[in-house]
Amino acid sequence: MAKSNRLEGKKIAFLVANEGIEQVELTGPWQAVQEAGGTPVLIAPEPGSAQAFNHLDRADKFPVDVTTESADHTQFAGVVLPGGVANPDALRTDGAAVKFLTDAAAAGTPIAAICHGPWTLIEAGLVAGKTLTSWPSLKTDIRNAGGHWQDEPVVASRERGWTLITSRKPADLDAFNTAFVEAFAG
Repeated sequence: MAKSNRLEGKKIAFLVANEGIEQVELTGPWQAVQEAGGTPVLIAPEPGSAQAFNHLDRADKFPVDVTTESADHTQFAGVVLPGGVANPDALRTDGAAVKFLTDAAAAGTPIAAICHGPWTLIEAGLVAGKTLTSWPSLKTDIRNAGGHWQDEPVVASRERGWTLITSRKPADLDAFNTAFVEAFAG
């Protein structure tokens, strides 16, 4: 993605658990936000750092900017939910993270989720009536939650008054990054 100013002056929330984030699903979108002139902000349940993984192997740690308890959804032009199996599984048990997402969606803030990221959206009750994609193992969970699952590199859903951008896996990052930057730019 070429440098632009599409997100200049906009803060983008990266909502994660403190452990288990798939590193490339954090760093790729983070870089896309920076290249578009935006400011990425890492939000997690606990202060300190968030441990990323390269699949099952520990990778880098990233500093947490704001806790889920103190994060204000009105400060952000968009929300990114990276995947990794453990990350969204832990995040969906954090009430403040779930509330942040429901409040953001209610305000019409666009949300982007990749891989296993939609698990937190399911917990927040946000997939009913939406069309989305994910890692294939989530398709039954998405359907059971009232969503419509598609096997596509990226899906943009504008139903229910807010935009949801989803992708399946790291190989889809280029399409994912382009789609969510466009959505966040307004």
